[in-house]
Amino acid sequence: MTENKVLIIDEMHLSIIPLLENEGYEVEYSPEIKRNEILKQVEAYTGLIIRSKTPIDRELLLKARKLKFIGRAGAGLDKIDTDFLEQHDIKLFHAAEGNMDAVGEHAVGGLLALFNHIGRADAEVKKGIWKREENRGEELQGKTVGIIGYGNMGSSFAKKLSGFDVNILAYDKYKSAFGNFHVKEVSLSQLMEETDVLSMHVPLTLETRNFLNMDLLERFQKPVYFINTSRGEIISFDTLNAALDQGVFRGAVLDVLENEKFKTFSDEQKAAFEKLAQRENVIFSPHIAGWTFQSYEKINQVLVQKIKEAFQSS
Repeated sequence: MTENKVLIIDEMHLSIIPLLENEGYEVEYSPEIKRNEILKQVEAYTGLIIRSKTPIDRELLLKARKLKFIGRAGAGLDKIDTDFLEQHDIKLFHAAEGNMDAVGEHAVGGLLALFNHIGRADAEVKKGIWKREENRGEELQGKTVGIIGYGNMGSSFAKKLSGFDVNILAYDKYKSAFGNFHVKEVSLSQLMEETDVLSMHVPLTLETRNFLNMDLLERFQKPVYFINTSRGEIISFDTLNAALDQGVFRGAVLDVLENEKFKTFSDEQKAAFEKLAQRENVIFSPHIAGWTFQSYEKINQVLVQKIKEAFQSS
């Protein structure tokens, strides 16, 4: 099967190499490769394993004449020309199942840290400041958690919450009949009426970009705590600040940002981010919700299993 050559263009857990070799693939591991080099070399490969180094766009795909599949080590597909792949019968695999548990745990952890002022309290105690009343916490038990997007990540978050005695509501525009003993499937309007905690688990598409604007957020009937472990572009810095200023959001857990490349901030983005960063009721992390030691390996296992199943009869 020497014709089956796979190019890996991003850094991966090295277990991906023997996993693919065991399925008969010749593997070229090139995590430092630049886009211009990819464009020169990609025509020799039948498979491409990626994270998010470079857009997998028409320019690149037109040169990939032998390409049979792309494996995305993660969940997001927003940098991939999926229409081109479909038109040319190139299979696309992603590995959301590999880091769904990590995302679910991270979202719960961030929410508990926000409720109990963990970051602020830790910093104060380390400075010899002992404030109990000012750091009185909020309990999760008894609250209504609203989940928008009930795929791998949303369902994992719901599962992690199942032992906290919360009421879980979920809305997904493209899924139905997913409710179960601990999750109630609802309309968006019902979710906005009852939610105390809002957690987003949607992909980035033309439909979800800036989905959370003030017109929509002002329809929530109660102030909510906000969690975003999906894509930062679904809500802008300006909208986050407005929602926090107006009391629509009581606090926020943000693993993703509208722009995650600080050096490319516009003047407006820089000012808006600095305002967010000064808030004690906002917790940040650098897009690491699905970035655990365990998910690093599980993503490989999920990807290779999907590739194996798709081509085992060929």
